[in-house]
Amino acid sequence: MLDSETKRHIDNARDILVGKVTDPKSQIDLITIALIYKFMDDMDLEAVDVGGKRSFFVKDLKNLAFSKIMDSKIGAQERMDLYAKVLEKLPFASSIPELFRTIFRDAFLPFRDPQTLTLFLKEIANFSYSNSENLGNAFEYLLSIMGSQGDAGQFRTPRHIIDFIVQVINPKKTESILDPACGTAGFLISAYLHVMKNNKNLSTREIQRFTQGITGYDIDPGMRKLALVNLYLHKFAEPKIFEYDTLTSDEKWNKKFDVIVANPPFMTPKGGIRPHNKFGVQANRSEVLFVDYIAEHLSINGRAGIIVPEGIIFQSSTAYKTLRKMLVEENYLWAVVSLPAGVFQPYAGVKTSILFLDKKIAKSKNEILFVKIENDGFDLGAQRRKIEKNDLPDAITELVAFTQGTKPKANSLIIHKLKLAEDGEYNLTASRYENDKLKIDNGKYEIVKLGDVADFKRGESITKKDIVKGTIPVIAGGQTPAYYHNKSNRNGETIAVSSSGAYSGFISYWSIPVFLSDSFSITPKNQNLNSKFLYFVLKNQQDRIYTLQKGVGIPHIYGKDIENIQIPLPPLEVQLKIVEEIENKQQAIDNARRTIDLLEREREYFGSSLNGMKYKEVKLEDICDKLFAGGDVPQNQWSKEKTAEYKVPIYSNGIEEKSLYGFTNIAKVKEDALTISGRGTIGYVTLRKAPFYPIIRLIVAIPNTNKVHLEYLKFALQSVEIIGNGNTIPQLTVPMIKRIKIPLPSLAEQEKIVAQFNEEQEIIEANKKLIEIMKKKIERVMERII
Repeated sequence: MLDSETKRHIDNARDILVGKVTDPKSQIDLITIALIYKFMDDMDLEAVDVGGKRSFFVKDLKNLAFSKIMDSKIGAQERMDLYAKVLEKLPFASSIPELFRTIFRDAFLPFRDPQTLTLFLKEIANFSYSNSENLGNAFEYLLSIMGSQGDAGQFRTPRHIIDFIVQVINPKKTESILDPACGTAGFLISAYLHVMKNNKNLSTREIQRFTQGITGYDIDPGMRKLALVNLYLHKFAEPKIFEYDTLTSDEKWNKKFDVIVANPPFMTPKGGIRPHNKFGVQANRSEVLFVDYIAEHLSINGRAGIIVPEGIIFQSSTAYKTLRKMLVEENYLWAVVSLPAGVFQPYAGVKTSILFLDKKIAKSKNEILFVKIENDGFDLGAQRRKIEKNDLPDAITELVAFTQGTKPKANSLIIHKLKLAEDGEYNLTASRYENDKLKIDNGKYEIVKLGDVADFKRGESITKKDIVKGTIPVIAGGQTPAYYHNKSNRNGETIAVSSSGAYSGFISYWSIPVFLSDSFSITPKNQNLNSKFLYFVLKNQQDRIYTLQKGVGIPHIYGKDIENIQIPLPPLEVQLKIVEEIENKQQAIDNARRTIDLLEREREYFGSSLNGMKYKEVKLEDICDKLFAGGDVPQNQWSKEKTAEYKVPIYSNGIEEKSLYGFTNIAKVKEDALTISGRGTIGYVTLRKAPFYPIIRLIVAIPNTNKVHLEYLKFALQSVEIIGNGNTIPQLTVPMIKRIKIPLPSLAEQEKIVAQFNEEQEIIEANKKLIEIMKKKIERVMERII
C-alpha cells in the first residue's frame, strides 16, 4: 500500500509544478523523468559504496549526476542550466542503456523558472531507489491522478478489477503474457505480482526468464514511456514494451501468448480503422478487432481476460455477430462477467463486461457461464467510496468452480451453446436467458454430485518382481494394459481413471478382472446408478476432466479432484436404455475400425497381389527419371496463408499434412511425384500433386511412366521395409533409395492392382465416415440427458 510520506512528497511535487504546468499528464512526465534521473544516480552511488564503479554518470556525464547538480554550492540558475544539459545529453549517451535513453527521448523542461525547478528537485531528492517497492505503489498513485483519457477510448482500469481478472486467469511462472493495448502496464504488473506471490522462492534466473516473457504493445509513445517506467519500478531489468499499432501493423502477427489480459480502447475514429487482412472477423471497430486479435493470438492452451463495451455483448450488426459466433463456435469463450456501469467513474459511466477465453476449458464444455457483479466494493458515484458489499470474491470462487463442474449460485446462469446459437445472434446478455435457467441448470433429470453417488478406491503399487507372464491386465495410464499380472484387484465392471502422468484423468472401462496400479476406480454406491451409464457420462466429459490435472512436474488426478463433478441421474430404466443405445452405436464403430484395420493391413501383404503374375525385381533408380532430395527454403519466406498470392505448397515431411504452407517462388517439382520422408519417421511414402516444393528432409521420386504406374509404385514402396542409418535420428539418403528393389509386372497388371487397392480405399473411407456419423449420434444421445 502507498505510505502517507511518499504520497505527501508526490503531492508536494505536483503543487510546486501546478503554477507553471497545468496539464496533469505533463506533470506526471516531469516527475517521472526526474525520479528516473535520481534513481540512476542512486544506483551509481550504491555501486561505489560496495567497492564498484559508476555505470551511468561517467566521463562527460559525471558532473551531471543528480547529487552533483543538487550540491548546495550550486545556484538555482546554474542548476537549471545543468538540468537542461541532462535532458539534452542522456538520450544519446553511450553509457546509458537503451531503456533509459528511450525514457529521456523528447524530454524537455516546459518552464524557465530556476527557483521552481530547485524546489521541485528538492522534493524528488526525498525519494530513494533502495525503496523501489513503495515507489512502484507511488507511481500507481501518480497515474491515478492523470484523469480521463476518454477521448481516445482509454480509461484507467481500477486496480481491483485488474487483479480480479488476473486471479481468474491465474498466470504461471513459465507462461508468456501479453497486453496488446497496455497503457501504463497495469495488467502486466498485476500478472507479475500474482506469479511472484504464488512462487516465493524463485531464483534470479527464473525471475529473469519470467519477466522476459511479459510483453506490452501501445500505439501512444507517451503511454509506452510510462509503461517502461512502471515496469522498471517493479524491478523489470529490461521491460518489453513496444510502440506498436496492434490493429493495423502485422509485423508481430505470428507471435502467440499463453495469457493475454487487456482493457483495449473502445473508441473507433471517424471512418473506422483500416486493419490488415489477417483478421478472422472483417470489421473496422476497434473493440471488435481487439477481441478478434486476442483470440487469434492465444497459444494452444491459451487463455485471456478482456474488458469489453456492451456493444460486443448484444449489438446485432454483422461484425459483432460474427465475432460472438466465432468466440462460441470455435471454443474460445467460457464465461461472461457483467460489471456495474460505474466501474470507470469518475472517468466514464460506460457499461462494460469481461470476456474470459480459455481454449482448453471452452472445448471441454457445452455451456457458458454468465456472472453478474452488482457491487465491486465501491459505490458507483464519482468519488467511488469504499463500501462493504463486494461480489468479486464470490465471483472468483464461482468462476473457478464452474471449470470443475459445480452448479452456479443465484446471481449466475449456465447457458448451453445451442441456446445461444438458436436465433443466430449469439447474444451474450445474461437476462435474455433468465427463463432458460431452470431447464439448463437442472437438465431433464436430477443433477447430483459424483462424490455423493460413487466411491473412489486407489490402485496398488506393483514392482518389477511382481510382473509375471499372467493373463490379468495391469491398468496404469490408459486403455492399453501396461503389462500382465497373475492376480487381479478389481473384478466385474470397473471404471478406471489414470492417476498420474501426461494422461492422468484418462477414463477406461473393463468388464473383465484387472489389476489397477497407477490409477483409481469409480464404483456406484447403490443399484440406482448403472456402472456402464456412469462410464459413458464421465467419458463424455473426458476433455474437461483433463483440465483438472494438478502438479508442475508430473500432473496427477485423484478421486478428490473429481468428486464435485455434476452428473445427471435419470431413473435406472432410462439409464439402461441409454446404455443400450450407445453400445449399439459403439459396436458399429468398433466393426468399422476392424474393417479399416484389416484392409490397411492388406497393404503389408502386397506380394500376394502378384500371385500368378510374371514380374521381375528392379532397382528404383532403373524406373525413375529423377531421384533427388528436396531444397532448403528459409522459413521466413513461407506463408501460413493459402491465398491466391501463395499458390505453390511446401511439404516439410511425409506425415503431417498440416505442415504445408504457401510459397511464391517457382515450384521445384512440376509433375506428379512420390515423396519419401528421409529423417526421423523415415520411409513414409506419399503421392503429391504438382506443382509443389519439397524441403530438404524429403526425397522425391519421379517415375518413368512408360515403365511404372505412379500409384503402383506408391503401393509397392509402402510394402517395403526401408531402413535408414543414424544412431539417434534415423535418416535416408538418395543413394540408399536408389538401391531399393520392387517387383515390377507389366503396366496392365499394375493397373489391375491399383484398381483393387483403390476399391479397398473407398471401403476404408466409407467406414471412416460411418465412424464419424456414429460418434455424432452418441453425442446427441448424451446431449439429451446432460
